[in-house]
Amino acid sequence: MNYLVDEKFNLKHKQKTISEHRPRILILYGSLRERSYSRLLAEEAARILEYMGAEVKIFDPSGIPVFDNTKSVEHPKVKELRDLSLWSEGQVWSSPELHGNMSGLMKTQIDWIPLTIGAVRPTQGRTLAVMQVSGGSQSFNAVNSMRVLGRWMRMITIPNQSSVAKAYQEFNEDGSMKESSFRNRVVDVMEELMRFTYLTRDHADFLVDRYSERLEKK
Repeated sequence: MNYLVDEKFNLKHKQKTISEHRPRILILYGSLRERSYSRLLAEEAARILEYMGAEVKIFDPSGIPVFDNTKSVEHPKVKELRDLSLWSEGQVWSSPELHGNMSGLMKTQIDWIPLTIGAVRPTQGRTLAVMQVSGGSQSFNAVNSMRVLGRWMRMITIPNQSSVAKAYQEFNEDGSMKESSFRNRVVDVMEELMRFTYLTRDHADFLVDRYSERLEKK
């Protein structure tokens, strides 16, 4: 009895297409402060990614409703976020650390991205980079929590990550990031995200294909 695989599983997966468009990256940030450091970090990441050749869209979370499961599912901001996630091939999540975790706004945005829309999965197989800013010493609580969410949403979360301590010291008046080891790490993370996106975007369906789900469809 072959109980580990079925006839549809084939390790000799062949790439049917080679994407030639620029990698499509969606960036989320987790604060509505007038000078939001998670937003500034997101914007810095966007500039770096665009320089590396990506097409980048940053979602503005202003006005997004608190997650209520169904009542606000057709809210314009919820629909915009859902459409952007479907459009993306990779994502960057940038959150402040509040009370030892990601912000409520960050979690709200992620909660509004459904695991499935019919037969389509808006996050499955997409690459993900996680970043956080802290007001004090360096911490990794928020990025660790976002990693759990990325795994739960079946995203390919890259190994590298960015945590910017005392973020109020790390940005210029114009919002750009000062040259520092923190910025160097952000470049490292975006570079790795681009590599993983190039490597996986044409193989995403194969990489996340599950035997158990194939059985359910029978």
